Amino acid sequence: MRFQFTEDQRKFQESFRNFLEKECTPALIRALWATQTGRSPDLWAKLAELGILGLLAPEEYGGLGMTEVDLVLLLEEAGRAALPEPLLETAAVGVPLLCGLGSAALCEQWLPQVTAGKAIITVGHELNPFVTDAHVAGLLLLPHGDEVHAVTCERLRLEAQPCNDPSRRLFYVDWQPSAATRCVHGEAARRLLAAAFDRAALACAAELLGICQQMTDMAIRYAAQREQFGKPIGAFQAIKHMLANVVVRLEFARPVVYHAAYSVAHDSATRAVDVSHAKLAASQAAVFGAKVAMQVHGAIGYTWEQDLQIWMKRAWALDAAWGSNAWHRARVASAVLDAPTLPETFAAN
Repeated sequence: MRFQFTEDQRKFQESFRNFLEKECTPALIRALWATQTGRSPDLWAKLAELGILGLLAPEEYGGLGMTEVDLVLLLEEAGRAALPEPLLETAAVGVPLLCGLGSAALCEQWLPQVTAGKAIITVGHELNPFVTDAHVAGLLLLPHGDEVHAVTCERLRLEAQPCNDPSRRLFYVDWQPSAATRCVHGEAARRLLAAAFDRAALACAAELLGICQQMTDMAIRYAAQREQFGKPIGAFQAIKHMLANVVVRLEFARPVVYHAAYSVAHDSATRAVDVSHAKLAASQAAVFGAKVAMQVHGAIGYTWEQDLQIWMKRAWALDAAWGSNAWHRARVASAVLDAPTLPETFAAN
């Protein structure tokens, strides 16, 4: 496949990067860690003004009617900035899942609020025992067997869970399914949940690209400034080789993630294996990038005062979210080894 982003898509990415550099600083992230919700309504409203929250929503509800191919670059920038807002849960997963439920009443009630930055949607899944941002979500889309339920915040009880990333707020959700909350069941529900899982794993992969890029850039800047034996440590081959290895993993992961975005947007037959391939490649690049960045920074990298920790912790958290490496590796292996023919993704052209 010959794949290339349009000029408009790249300009949108650049504009979003410039916005986040001004609005989502390490100082803001640290300040939000100390708040009860960990979220900024002001920043959420500004994301809505940019059209980010409703990018996948239909235009009739105030959205932009775009696809995951448009969103993947913006998620990458969200990772680069370590954006603490639930962009993944709401814009990448919640909005398309809500649209897929086939409930005009729910769409009319919630989508205009989401696109205007006045509401948050979050999503649960059996592979994720805890629900992210349940404490600030107005609507939760939760699975129950082969059913999908739409539950509002007053119908549940939350129990906060620890996370190594202070920006991620995880909750055990205690709720009671009922006929009133059930939206879809059976095969239709299973298809929607599978698609939601793939969108979430893709979004994790895209954010991990940006996280890895940011940690690499931070390590390069530090290596150019820190001197040892009268010269910058970046001049030593050991440092050069470590950083080069990170860049290689990152650049090999990037087209894999972009291809997965295309597969999700077009509901390709190879969507599942493409997404798992992307999550594996991006996770491995980011976790390796965190290790190398820490080594380059030396002992100072372990201190609370260093901003590097913000991205390292996010990399570790997203690496474990929406399917572990072992789970995604098994899905790729099954597609390659158990199928009667190779998936199109891995077949020779």
